[in-house]
Amino acid sequence: MRHITTHTSPTSGLRGIGDTSWHTHSVCHGMNPEDADATFFPLPRDYEAIAEAKELCGLCPVRRDCLNYALENTLKEGIWGGLTEAERRPWHDGLPQRLDYGRVIAFFNGRDVHLTGAERQVVIDHAYVRGWRPDRLAAALQISHKHARDLLRQAANKVFDRDRTLGVPRRKNKKKGTQTAPPTSRSASAKPSTKPPTCPSAKPTSAHASPGKAA
Repeated sequence: MRHITTHTSPTSGLRGIGDTSWHTHSVCHGMNPEDADATFFPLPRDYEAIAEAKELCGLCPVRRDCLNYALENTLKEGIWGGLTEAERRPWHDGLPQRLDYGRVIAFFNGRDVHLTGAERQVVIDHAYVRGWRPDRLAAALQISHKHARDLLRQAANKVFDRDRTLGVPRRKNKKKGTQTAPPTSRSASAKPSTKPPTCPSAKPTSAHASPGKAA
């Protein structure tokens, strides 16, 4: 498992799954372990204790990191990020579908980000669009070369099916000599004639010819 090595103030939502550097910036940091357990692990119906814990969480600058840590490590007991176990349950259930493009961008910028299933799929699709090779995707996602190759092939098939559904024409390689030039370009590129141009009005006319257009 990889870890973020820096211990500066973390950017919310852009931490690795095992990173706990955020805890040094929390309100509960430095509390006596027994007091912390009593405060943040109250009984389910001890509403006064729950309200006290939530009040402390409301002042915490890394509340979101605390919540993400609990969700990603499946910590379902106690109060994390200002939410009780019951309040976090929908977040636990919907975690694989969470999609935060800020985390995806951070991943492409080289950050150690714990990606959900939906975020991971976005990374794969964008990697294909960016022209990533299987070995590069394999190193980024820490998967085998064969698995990365299969994922990129699936992304390519997805793009092809989308374009076919939307009626987007496929690009064709133009062969030499098959393209017809527009009339303007053909006349402009034609070789100049050595004969003087003939004008219809320069032809000799009969003296009895009508000067106007024949009726």
